[in-house]
This record gives sequence, structure tokens and C-alpha cells, in this order.
Amino acid sequence: MQFSSYWLDTSEPFVSRAVGLPVDSCDVVVVGGGITGTTAALALAKKGASVVVCEAGTVGQAASGRNGGMCNNGFAQDYGTMSTLIGVERANELYRAFDAGVDTVERLVREESIDCDFARTGKLKLAAKPAHFDKLARSHELLAAHVDPDTRILTRAELRDEIGSDRYYGGLIFGKSAGMHVGRYVRGLARAAEARGVHILEHNPVLALNREPGGAYRIGTPRGEIRAKQVLLASGISQVGPFGWIRRRIVPVGAFLIVTEKLPVEVLDRLLPRRRMATDTKNFVNFFRTTPDNRLLFGGRAQFAVSSPSADGKSGQILRQQLASVFPELADTRIDYCWGGMVDMTKNRLPRAGQRDGIYYSMGYSGHGTQMSTLMGTRMADIMDGRTDLNPWKDFSWPAIPGHFGKPWFLPIVGAWYRYKDATQ
Repeated sequence: MQFSSYWLDTSEPFVSRAVGLPVDSCDVVVVGGGITGTTAALALAKKGASVVVCEAGTVGQAASGRNGGMCNNGFAQDYGTMSTLIGVERANELYRAFDAGVDTVERLVREESIDCDFARTGKLKLAAKPAHFDKLARSHELLAAHVDPDTRILTRAELRDEIGSDRYYGGLIFGKSAGMHVGRYVRGLARAAEARGVHILEHNPVLALNREPGGAYRIGTPRGEIRAKQVLLASGISQVGPFGWIRRRIVPVGAFLIVTEKLPVEVLDRLLPRRRMATDTKNFVNFFRTTPDNRLLFGGRAQFAVSSPSADGKSGQILRQQLASVFPELADTRIDYCWGGMVDMTKNRLPRAGQRDGIYYSMGYSGHGTQMSTLMGTRMADIMDGRTDLNPWKDFSWPAIPGHFGKPWFLPIVGAWYRYKDATQ
């Protein structure tokens, strides 16, 4: 078993052509070489801007290359709850933004000829308890009436055509959702951006960021200093650099994944005959899907912890037990990959994008990553040109989380609370 991301291990690494510090000034410095950073750099370059991307590690090595490869429309939260909290009109506007995110992924894959097995197979949200099915049914009524007629509710009996498991009590299908090989996707975006003149500097964290009297910025990196007219922070949960303001507002929460050995097609035809993306309704969520080479990826929160070698290993054992409870016939299947990644959670689990002290940012996707990072990375190029109306998150305040300064000391407490809720609700 390899303790590494399946997506990164099975995609060709991005190799930057930039040697040293290629320029000492540019139009835009993008901080972060994940999906947000690479899509923003690509969009900015298409508009004629000179762009430098500074990545602390390698392209896609963080959340962008360590997730489930799901490209799902809709909220992670319940639509009915969300529409009550912020109103139906606002909820529908944000819901359509997630739809636009999936559309944008599909468009970029086509336009840039990125070979990443993008396919709109749909998402299946599974009721872990009978009461959860009732909530899904109410949500479906609202979705179908207000914003998404491409949803469909399934009773427990109807689930037999969708999943080879008796674990769940019904489900809700989101027809617009998709899956892809996210390692090939993010690295393909980087190659497309570089082909348009973007300088991508790996192993080059931003260590200093200062504004000059004329309004330009001086960005300090290990390779030297760069002057830029604008800066975009696309760094998510990064603990590197002078970004304490961001770190007080984002909680890094571990998500853990395992991938099986290659399975016979007839086995996958029994387990997930329609090859949908699948997720359940627990707080300690499980999600699963097939991979392009006929494996089963199975992930979840497993424990509220920061990803580390020990946490990844322990979580892998938990996930293997959970996999067997959902698909008993896979109890003795070999596990080839086990890894963890960090989700950049905001307090209300909605993304944030905008401008602070002249510096632009987009992050905090809270589990909506592949589609929303693609949408916002693309849109930030226009937002930075003054089109703030394109930012669906522009009216959301973003106060600091009390007592949080970057290290999530409170995760065990939160985990205990969610375990209690899973057991009682």
C-alpha cells in the first residue's frame, strides 16, 4: 500500500520550464499552484496579462490533487436549510454558481484538450438513516420546484438499480454532477497556462508581501523579489507566508481516502452500475466512486484531525472498516493507496472571494473544491478588472473565528460533537 495520492501517482508530473526567477516584474503574481491558481493564471494570460505563479510545493500537491476527483453541483449542505438561512433567491443564485462551476470545468477540459476522463455521471446522495431520507425528499421537492429539475429522489427499493449495498435508506440523484481524474486536470491546467506565457515557480513560497507607495506590490520569495501590479491569493490552507489574516478565518480539516486494487468490471457493475459519484448524509461523511482504471475510491472524514503520516494510516484502517460495512464483498480486497488531504473550511462552509487592502483572494471552498475553484479562478481574472458583479460571494462577511490562529486545536472537540450528532440524529 502506498501512502500517496492515487491521482498524483497516476498522472504525469508538471515540469516547469522556468529557471531561476524569470522576471523581476509582472502584471499579476498568483500565490498558489492548485486549481484556483492555475485557472486564474490561464484566464489572466488569455486577457494579455503577464503572470507569475508562486507555489510553495509542487503544482496540485495540496487539496487540488488530494481529493475525491468529484465535480458535483449543489451545496454540501441541505438545500432546504440553506434557503431558510439566506433566502430562496440567494440560495438559488449560489446553487447556480455551482452549476456554472461544473460547466466551466467541462469547457476548460474541452478547450485545453486535457485528458482527465471528465464524465457527467451524476451524484448520488445517500440517506444514512430513515430520517435522513425524509429530509432528502423535502429537499428534492424544493430543488425541483425552484432551481434544479435534474434531481430525482429514490426510495430504498429503487436504490438497487444504483448501488450494490443495503446500507442506505434512499437517495437523491443530482444529474449535472461529474467526475474526473483530478491529478491530470490540475497538471493539465498548469501546462495550458505555461503554454500561454505564465511563469510557474514551484518550491517558491511567498515569504513577504509589501505594498509600495505607488500601489504596486513587492513579493519576496527564496528565488528573489518580484514587483507586481496585482496579487491574487489562491493558497487555501497554506501555513507558509505572511497570511495570518487568512489563517484566522480558515480551518484546515482532514479528509482521508483509500483506493482499492483494480477490480473486475463485473464487480463494479454490481457495486456502482451507473458509475455515479456517491456521498452519504452523515457528519462523518463517506464518499466513494470508481476510478478510470476500475478501482474503487472510498473516502471520508474518518477522524477530525490534520493529515499526517500517523493520522493517514489510522484513518486508512477506519476507512477500510467502513468500506466493508458498505460493500461487504470488498472486505478482503487489497488497498493500494491511502492518503490524506486538507479541506479549507470556513465557519459556514461557504467559499470566500474578494479583495482586502488591495489584495485579491479566493479560497475556503469547504468541500466544493474542484468545480468552485475552477469557476472562481476563471472569474477572478474579470473581477480583478473591476467586474465585482461576477463574484457570487461578494456580499458575505468574513469575520475571524474566535480563538483560532491557524492551528485547529479544537478539532477533537468538534469531532466529538459530530459523532454525537451522527449517533442521535
